Amino acid sequence: MTRDQCVLLVFLAAFFTGCSPDADRPTKTAPKAQVIRLEPGPNAQDETQTALIKAKPGDTIEFAAGTFDFTLELSLAVEGVTVRGQGIDKTTLSFKKQNAGSAGLLVTRGKFVLEDLSVDDAKGDAVKVNGADGVTLRRVRARWTGGSKPTNGAYGLYPVQCSNVLIEECVASGASDAGIYVGQSQNIIVRRCRAEGNVAGIEIENSSDADVYDNVTTDNAGGLLVFDLPGLEVKNGRRVRVFHNQVVANNHENFAAKGNTVATVARGTGIVVMATDQVEVFENTIKDNNSYSMAISSYYILGKPWTDKEYDPIPEGIYIHDNKISGGGTKPSGEAAALASLLGKPMPDIVFDGMRNSAKFVNGVEPPELRVYVKDNGPATFANVHFDKMDAKDPAGSVARVERNLQPYEGELPRLPQVHLPGVP
Repeated sequence: MTRDQCVLLVFLAAFFTGCSPDADRPTKTAPKAQVIRLEPGPNAQDETQTALIKAKPGDTIEFAAGTFDFTLELSLAVEGVTVRGQGIDKTTLSFKKQNAGSAGLLVTRGKFVLEDLSVDDAKGDAVKVNGADGVTLRRVRARWTGGSKPTNGAYGLYPVQCSNVLIEECVASGASDAGIYVGQSQNIIVRRCRAEGNVAGIEIENSSDADVYDNVTTDNAGGLLVFDLPGLEVKNGRRVRVFHNQVVANNHENFAAKGNTVATVARGTGIVVMATDQVEVFENTIKDNNSYSMAISSYYILGKPWTDKEYDPIPEGIYIHDNKISGGGTKPSGEAAALASLLGKPMPDIVFDGMRNSAKFVNGVEPPELRVYVKDNGPATFANVHFDKMDAKDPAGSVARVERNLQPYEGELPRLPQVHLPGVP
């Protein structure tokens, strides 16, 4: 091919490419993210729900300062939306007049951010996020302002069946179950929050890979609970770290509705680890909780039957170390009061029900990775009540079976790994 022929071919290729059907089409660009601003007023319900329906991924719905009154549940089913107020004490979403719906705000999509506002007096749960990947609740307050009532909503901040959950610098009060609850979820951080005046302050239920730290739980019936229940879709949680928390004076009345599992929590309970595995509790301050400073138990302690064949009721791989425990167990109530005749007052700082699964023993010995270890908690006292050998009709008669020697439990387990969330320092 001659040089002139080559030049001609290049020219023709360029010509036909330039004349192709796609050449003059404008390049498609993603729609620009918008900020939708809302003001308080008589149309707040319709304006807010319309904004939540019409929002596009990347949009921000911004509430002005003031109180927004709602009569119906709000719902969001759009991925990647931020809902923002002007501050926890400046913007209030009030559901005091709500007459329908099971939550204040219900969210069913991920990459969701809620921040800088208060959600008050929801008929049911204050903020429920269901089945989402990527959830951030930051500087949000969930509360019930009419006092401690079993008719208050069950949960304040309530991600369930979610992944990559961050709850930080939030406040919850007045919940008839748990102020801050994360259930059936994975990859979780709960940090720098305050839970006060709830039945339970913070609950991690049937969840895996959670870091719960730098929180304050006070004046709840129970401060901080990590546990598994049977019959749920997501089973047998594990790898939960509870550290650097202040669990202080959780002596509030238990005002949960009768029949709820949390209604069994003794008023005056600090930290409970129940029927879940691989939990590390360390460097917490646990102080002045009148029933239990800390309890480690199986599901058997509740006396409830279950039919879930995959459920494991025994806590395994539990490591309790380097906590500061003081002032607890002086006025036990509920089932803790019944144990006081067995254990004396003040109650031991760390109470273990002693239930183990002998089917997992090797040559009659429990494998080290399944054991409960208690180490370096200062002068904290300990008791294994051996619940399987206790006479429920005469607890005091079982006193000889109580094991107070801490030495068999003074080993250690490998430290659990830190939880990392995408884009979260």
